[in-house]
Amino acid sequence: MTEMLRVLNLRKVFTIGGIFSRAKIIAVNDVSFEIKKAEIFTLAGESGCGKTTIAKILLGFEHPTGGIVEYKGRRIDNIKPNERFSLRKEIQAIFQNPFSTFNPLRKVDRYFFEALQNFGIAKEEREAEKIVREKLEAVGVAYEEFREKYPSEFSGGQLQRISIARALLTNPSLLIADEPVSMVDASLRMSIVNLFKDLRDRFGLSILYITHDLATAYYVSDRMAIMFRGEIVELGPAEKVLQEPKHPYTRLLRDSVPEPDPSKRWTSKVLLAEQEHEEYLRMGCKFAGRCPSAMEICKRESPIHYEVDGVRVKCFLYR
Repeated sequence: MTEMLRVLNLRKVFTIGGIFSRAKIIAVNDVSFEIKKAEIFTLAGESGCGKTTIAKILLGFEHPTGGIVEYKGRRIDNIKPNERFSLRKEIQAIFQNPFSTFNPLRKVDRYFFEALQNFGIAKEEREAEKIVREKLEAVGVAYEEFREKYPSEFSGGQLQRISIARALLTNPSLLIADEPVSMVDASLRMSIVNLFKDLRDRFGLSILYITHDLATAYYVSDRMAIMFRGEIVELGPAEKVLQEPKHPYTRLLRDSVPEPDPSKRWTSKVLLAEQEHEEYLRMGCKFAGRCPSAMEICKRESPIHYEVDGVRVKCFLYR
């Protein structure tokens, strides 16, 4: 498989605080990964770990402080605004809340026909309707149930499927899905996740799936990266990362997922996080304050990534 997207040493720094007490938060720190053609690659981790900041950089909503982003071998982290418009046909996004995607006072089908017109995809109404029907069919929504309706007339699951259909209008090569099932009813989440797998297989679509939900991440991902406080701490095939976690944080994250089995009760204490900004500002390993395997070196130096059994792990345990 060829690389669709390549991120190298990506870095994003924010300044927080007032005039007299400013601090720099490294929201994304030296992050590197690649997404291959027809692959679902997942960024997973708790809220505030930098996942959405990376998505915003890839979509051009934020400018990186450092690093390189390449799409199909072309650098896109420093392109001009007029070049960004043409790139939007290739890279499309799906967001967490489908109800915030559409104006509640506008009919949903207007967004579809306007998008086709703005991108110059369809010249006639008949051609536009044909394309809309095809994209809705790809996500399991009938055109007759969709036309002339407002967002409030759909369920959350239906509207998220419609959001995906809208993203498909431009025939993109890469979808960036930021927490796409977190606000969908639990009974419908797997249908959305299965849809992503179907789109990958049918259209050769590459998908960046961003989530804090390890269950759906395990089910849908080809490869995945676990993030903590702006850094990737473990990256590899999804099955290896979650079945045989090597980084202490990945183990803690996996063990925090409850199982629906009364015989498997939690027997260990859950270590609560420090204040988020304190961990971001920590010297050495960001996880050292909570890590049961922390050594003295962890408090002084930041570990590099080590290759262990086909998985990349940022931890001194594997020196």
